Amino acid sequence: MQRMPAVLWLAKCGVGAVILLFVCRIATVWFGSGLQLPATTTRDGTLITLNRYANEPVPDVVLVGSSLTFRLKEEYFATSRLRNLAIAGGSPVTGLEIVANQARLPRIVLVEVNVLSRAKDISLVERYSSDANAGPLFFRPIRTAVAAYENWLHVPLSHPQVSIALSRLLEQPPNAFDSRIYVDRALQKLNAEDPTDAVRINLNSIVRLIAAIEKRGARVLLFELPYSELLAGSRSVGITREMVHAEFPDPHRWLSINAGRAELRWADGVHLDERSAVIVTRSIDRALAPLLDRRNVTVE
Repeated sequence: MQRMPAVLWLAKCGVGAVILLFVCRIATVWFGSGLQLPATTTRDGTLITLNRYANEPVPDVVLVGSSLTFRLKEEYFATSRLRNLAIAGGSPVTGLEIVANQARLPRIVLVEVNVLSRAKDISLVERYSSDANAGPLFFRPIRTAVAAYENWLHVPLSHPQVSIALSRLLEQPPNAFDSRIYVDRALQKLNAEDPTDAVRINLNSIVRLIAAIEKRGARVLLFELPYSELLAGSRSVGITREMVHAEFPDPHRWLSINAGRAELRWADGVHLDERSAVIVTRSIDRALAPLLDRRNVTVE
């Protein structure tokens, strides 16, 4: 008789656990089981951006690229409904394949082709493809709640919110910081590197993904971000540029960036500083405007 209360207590705990799991399962389905939990790594910002892209309404424009494009923050753009999926230290092929694997596509995909010496991140492609497994059933509610919180916590500023600060930044003269020591280091590395094999592999992937994306009605344009004069003449940059333009000679495949080099600065010799990034995003805004006004269609 004394054991009966313990049995009842265990039974109640079991029933409670079943109910809790059922409620969590309903919550997961209701709020979106596709949400991904950003990992605690140096790429948290990129993962949160990819998470938002996979679970929010499809934007009109998506940028993919390397750390060069990663510096072009979304709030710098006046173009609305734009997402920057560039991956710091990564390949543009990663972002392009993630976009291609979604159920719906943006109207325009911009692909930076400055850096094609890195392999795509297979784990990110698998994680953020539309048919990716959301993980074990038991942990999905937890992942959903944490991911939703992370997305809410890291909502980026909008262009109107920062437009005054950006205008003041552009009124300032170019940064006078002496970056020669960084340029020399980057130049040595780029002159020592032969990216031919990696570029060939990535170009094959880009050709395949462009065909798949444009077959579904979206448009893909390539672009090159400006380097400093010294780095523009380096061995690696020259090989990459020659191979890319040989593969894509049609000028209509390219988005032209008209930003005066005299106004641009590179804080570490390679990546644009904040003022220069704003100048470049304004050039991209101008180039995108007529393309977005041309038609208003839904891409499947």
